[in-house]
Amino acid sequence: MFAQYNFPSAPNFDSVAQFLHNFTKTKNLKGIKKIHAYLLRSGIFFLSLSLQTQLILTYSTSLHKTNLQTLTNLFNCINHTNPLPFNTIISHFCRNGFPSVALKTFSFMHIKRVPIDTYALCSSLTACSSNQNVGFGKQLHTLVGKSGWLSSVFVASALIDLYAKSLLIDDAREVFDEIPVKNSVCANALFAGYAEANMWFKGIELFRNMPRLNLNYDNVTLSAVSRACTGLCAIELGRQVHAYTIRVVSDLGADVFLQSSLIEMYGKCGVVDKAMQVFSMVGFGRKGERRRDVVLWTSIIGVSGRNGNYKEVIELYKEMLMEGIRPDGVAFVAVISACSHTGQVDLGIKYFESMARDFGLNLSPEHYGCMVDLLCRAGELDKAWKLVNEMQFEGNGGGTVSIWGGLLSACNDHGNVELGKMAAQRALELDPQNVGIYVLLSNMYARRGMWNEIEELREVMKERGLKKNLGCSWIEITT
Repeated sequence: MFAQYNFPSAPNFDSVAQFLHNFTKTKNLKGIKKIHAYLLRSGIFFLSLSLQTQLILTYSTSLHKTNLQTLTNLFNCINHTNPLPFNTIISHFCRNGFPSVALKTFSFMHIKRVPIDTYALCSSLTACSSNQNVGFGKQLHTLVGKSGWLSSVFVASALIDLYAKSLLIDDAREVFDEIPVKNSVCANALFAGYAEANMWFKGIELFRNMPRLNLNYDNVTLSAVSRACTGLCAIELGRQVHAYTIRVVSDLGADVFLQSSLIEMYGKCGVVDKAMQVFSMVGFGRKGERRRDVVLWTSIIGVSGRNGNYKEVIELYKEMLMEGIRPDGVAFVAVISACSHTGQVDLGIKYFESMARDFGLNLSPEHYGCMVDLLCRAGELDKAWKLVNEMQFEGNGGGTVSIWGGLLSACNDHGNVELGKMAAQRALELDPQNVGIYVLLSNMYARRGMWNEIEELREVMKERGLKKNLGCSWIEITT
């Protein structure tokens, strides 16, 4: 059997491990079973714990994730007094996109009374987060409380992360309050939950309370509070955070995410020159080398675009290419939008076509939306209609409500009522309760004096219980 696979006549642990590694890549289930049979006959399987673990992981790459019986049989062959191989297996399943199988493995451990430690709990809670399985996560929470592992800051942080990602912010806060000895990791996990739920004031409150809890600010904390300042447009607090960052972060150039959050904060608050100043200074490590990556470039391009500096967006994009940085999909959204606002139709089409051709990027509805806006601003409504309908053949679902709404708005501006009606119909097929589409359609009718159609629209909205939401603005006043 081993001659078929060029296996040595007297195999050792290293050679068996090498074969298993090769079978992991080739997913050769037949070969895995033959080696498994040999290991059982020779007794080698029972001599090496790491070999048992590697065999199970090799099987997991070749079996369908719903075929759990083979894995269960293998689990039964492992010493149930040692949690190490199970911890490795759960971590592997969690990292490689099999959170459900990771949770099945944990359930096996619990049923067979395999000792459960922080590693198994943290990996299983991470699997719950990935799988959005809050029910299983709450059962783990109960187990953690009964077993006393809640005192572990690592397990508690994993619980906070689970609840935060599930937007159960009150539960996440309750777990945080129950931790006897807190650290910055668990505070950052709660901070991430506040950010996910757009609870910016709560995030700022946590940030200000951290010194009272004897918790230090780290780079993740500073990045999170910068994001909170962005959400609130709190420029003064953002400046203070920036100043503190300069004082305490010794190698700011090494953390592109913190730098990016500062750029985004200044850009959202409209202080574009300051955002550009931060961008000009970032990317220098302690040795002085430039390390501006696609994250930073995308941030500054997006900031320039959102603040109406469209010509600068195109120049920055060209400069990014000259530095050898490959653009991502987010950068192209800003660049094509800039072409739309500057009337450079041919250039926008060129960038749109280059995404897949030159950079191998997938075209998303956001990119199609930018192209529709580009064509609509140039008065090419028929081409825009054709492009949106072609999205279905490209695997993008034939348009979104926002894209059809944009086309409807353009039809209003250019007086194309018939095309506008069809765009509104397609949008309402996707979301019949979308008040904004009714408002756009009503505005188009009013502009043309079509009062009977407006009355019909109002009756439809009244029957469906739809009302136009009131708008509001939010600014920070400083003295």
